[in-house]
Amino acid sequence: MPSKSPVAVALPRDTDTETEPGSVRAGKRAELAGLADELFASMASIRRSGRLRARRPHELSNLTQSQLDLVRLIRRIPNLSVTEAAEELHLAPNSVSTLVRQLTDAGMLIRSADDSDRRVARLELTDEMGRKVGAFRDRRVALLVEAMHQLSPVEQRQLRGAVGIVKRLSQQLQQQEAPDE
Repeated sequence: MPSKSPVAVALPRDTDTETEPGSVRAGKRAELAGLADELFASMASIRRSGRLRARRPHELSNLTQSQLDLVRLIRRIPNLSVTEAAEELHLAPNSVSTLVRQLTDAGMLIRSADDSDRRVARLELTDEMGRKVGAFRDRRVALLVEAMHQLSPVEQRQLRGAVGIVKRLSQQLQQQEAPDE
C-alpha cells in the first residue's frame, strides 16, 4: 500500500525541551502523527472487516454509531443506569436518555426501575437482541482469532504487548478534556 503524505496535526508540546533539539522533537512529532494516522486506519479496517464478514444482524444495520455503542455497552455490562451508561460513553445523560427511548421504541432495549431507587432506570437488551448481538460479536471475534492465528508466534507476542499499549492510549484519551469547539 502506498504511503500517504504526512498528516498535519496539532500535537501537545513536549515538556523535555532542554534535552532534545527542536528539529529532533519536530521529527518525532511528525513520526507520531503518521503512526497515529496508521493506527486509526488499521483499527477502522479491522472493525469494518469484522462487521462485513460476520454478517451484522439486520436490526443493527440502521442504527447510528451512538446507538450501536450503547447496545454494545449494555451487552457487555447489563443493568447499567442511564447515568452510568452516559459516563461510560462520555455522553450527556440527556443524549443517552434519547438513545434509550429510541432503542426501547424499536424493541431492542428494556428500561426498568431500579429495585432500590425507583427513580433510577436500569437498562438491558431484550433476550432476542442480546442473543443476536452476542452471536454477532462471537462471529467477529472468531474472524479476528483466525487472522491472529496466521501471525507468527513472535508477532502474536508483539500483538499482546501492543494491545496493552492501545488500552493505555485509550485511557489517556479518556482522561483528557475535550477541546473547545
